[in-house]
Amino acid sequence: MSRETSSTRAVHERLPEPMRDVVDDFARHLSRVDNRSTHTVRAYVADLVSLLDHAVRMGCGTPGELDLAVLRSWLAKQRTLGAARTTLARRAASARTFSAWAFRAGRIAGDVGAPLASPKAHRELPTVLRADQATALVLAPGDEASPELLRDRVLLELLYGTGVRVSELCGLDTGDVDHGRRVIRVLGKGDKERSVPYGLPAQQALDNWLRLGRPALAGPGSADALLLGLRGGRLQPTIARRVVGGYARAANLPRTTPHGLRHSAATHLLEGGADLRSVQEMLGHASLSSTQIYTHVSAERLRAAYRQAHPRA
Repeated sequence: MSRETSSTRAVHERLPEPMRDVVDDFARHLSRVDNRSTHTVRAYVADLVSLLDHAVRMGCGTPGELDLAVLRSWLAKQRTLGAARTTLARRAASARTFSAWAFRAGRIAGDVGAPLASPKAHRELPTVLRADQATALVLAPGDEASPELLRDRVLLELLYGTGVRVSELCGLDTGDVDHGRRVIRVLGKGDKERSVPYGLPAQQALDNWLRLGRPALAGPGSADALLLGLRGGRLQPTIARRVVGGYARAANLPRTTPHGLRHSAATHLLEGGADLRSVQEMLGHASLSSTQIYTHVSAERLRAAYRQAHPRA
């Protein structure tokens, strides 16, 4: 258990019973009805526990006593404690989501969080690798046919070749790969399924892994998992992140994560002429605005190249 999770649980336990009950019911709703990911549920619950703890300190004993002033006071306190704008925006969203649910569920008399404003999060442009850097990273494991290196190679090829999230890739089973059509069937956020294509290099890495690597690592705990850890269980995202970061350091590349490879894949697709809607579908973005940030990345890279190369820049 992480220190943050342990702290949230301790605060939860000292809340009045009506507050504890509403937290538990909200968590169940997020998980079972809204199909939110474990990470999202954990973040929302942590925010709600913090909010209700603040409300109790302001004299509230039940969820029904919450009002807009309490919510604003809670956010103001977070700001004085140094919370970043992105964190404040997320916590305000958590409060609004909880308030809307609690009103619908009859736990509070009105949707007190609806008018709650939040600071507009500063959206930083994602860091992306150049195409040659991404290629160097993907090739970093080399051609040695050890099970671990074959696994690392296919991990890197698929992360960059498809742009999928690391959790989506680690969740794949062998049956999710359509070798004939060269696509993988991905279960994304909100349990939405999509098919994502991959290229010949990824196909070759997959063939080598499934023929030589996976059988050497597979064991009773492997089930149908496509990617395996060294002990034979399903590869975990934390290990995948460690693998990507390790090869980036070894190749003297900028600090890189699986999400950085996702950013790089999207940017390189747009720079190569792919249309925005296709990239949105490939990435599994619910909103086109989430994909549009990559057009800003491409434009910024173009401006940088112009300033460096053009005599009249």
